[in-house]
Amino acid sequence: MKRGTLTALAAALAALAAVPLWVPGTYYVNIASQILLYAIFALGINVLAGYGGLVSLGHAGLFGIAAYTGAKILAAGGGHLAAAAALAVTVLAAAVFAVLALRGTGLGFVMITVALGQIVWGIAYRWISLTNGDNGISISGRPSPFGLSLAAPRSFYWAAFVVFLLALLSMVVFVASPFGAALRGTRDQPRRMNALGYNVWMIRLVAFLFSGFWTGVAGLLYLYYNQFVSPQAVALTASAEALLMVISGGTGTLLGPVVGAGLVVVVKNVASAYIERWNFVLGAIFVLIVVFMPDGLVPGLGRLVRRSTARWRPQAAAAAIAPRQEARR
Repeated sequence: MKRGTLTALAAALAALAAVPLWVPGTYYVNIASQILLYAIFALGINVLAGYGGLVSLGHAGLFGIAAYTGAKILAAGGGHLAAAAALAVTVLAAAVFAVLALRGTGLGFVMITVALGQIVWGIAYRWISLTNGDNGISISGRPSPFGLSLAAPRSFYWAAFVVFLLALLSMVVFVASPFGAALRGTRDQPRRMNALGYNVWMIRLVAFLFSGFWTGVAGLLYLYYNQFVSPQAVALTASAEALLMVISGGTGTLLGPVVGAGLVVVVKNVASAYIERWNFVLGAIFVLIVVFMPDGLVPGLGRLVRRSTARWRPQAAAAAIAPRQEARR
């Protein structure tokens, strides 16, 4: 990374870490916590959609499996070590999803993931003895890792921020690794990768598991944040919203899903308080992004900055040279 990019990233992370200190009231701290947990969700989807070229509309199923598994174990008195069990179940479910979905590519992959997500939603909605149906499952409280209570909005935000940093760091390592390069190769030239001896199916399977793990982490944060989970968490609309976060921010980028998550969460929770038809506003924003910045907000804004800088530099150079020429005359 360039020095300016690293400086900007460090400043952004410092500002995020200090959100509870400069944001007034607990409401907006809770909104910031939602942004972080949905950013992790979007980062997980971006592994497949952005770097693998595999668009999934069933990841809300994995998100919900983690939340429901954690809720069931906690409700049964299993303690907050239930998080490890919930993540293990989610990764196992991701393996099942991958084995089935990777039988198809393109539209076939999309339709299989939709079907798998709907199966999970049907179980959550209809298997009342297991999931309590529409009434959902409530838990008694949030965990206290290392004796630190996360009951307060600010303490929960900082915990979510630490998890977000771990997710972002893992994505940085993943993208820069040879495996990340191989996954991008399967996205761009799968036949050539096969010809070079790479196991395309296995690469995609591992990427699916990695994506499912962080989706499960986001599902657990969702459970602890709301202290409740219902079939709404696994609905098709939840998968679609998370995918829109990735697309609007910029697929195949590290910061795109984070920006997209912030956009969707702010419009849903803040703008909706002032605008009755906020769905129309959100849809209009997405249309404008697709029309004017088809690569997403982060790549689009970066391109605008580079163009503006390129135009400014010749003018600045000319302005600097002009006084020298005048002095020589």
